[in-house]
Amino acid sequence: MAILRLPAVKARTGLSRATIYRKIQNSEFPRPHQLSQRAVGWLESDVETWIANCLAGGTNDR
Repeated sequence: MAILRLPAVKARTGLSRATIYRKIQNSEFPRPHQLSQRAVGWLESDVETWIANCLAGGTNDR
């Protein structure tokens, strides 16, 4: 299980930081996990599932 930090999530999704956090607020993107007091990360599997849903025409499109 790999944990992706924000730069890696941005690179994989093609989304900006603002768009990622807006989609999180709208429940359209996986929520990050708290890694430490000042660090968060996303499970690679959650991001890959979101991308697959987008490609399949799911409701969580870009």
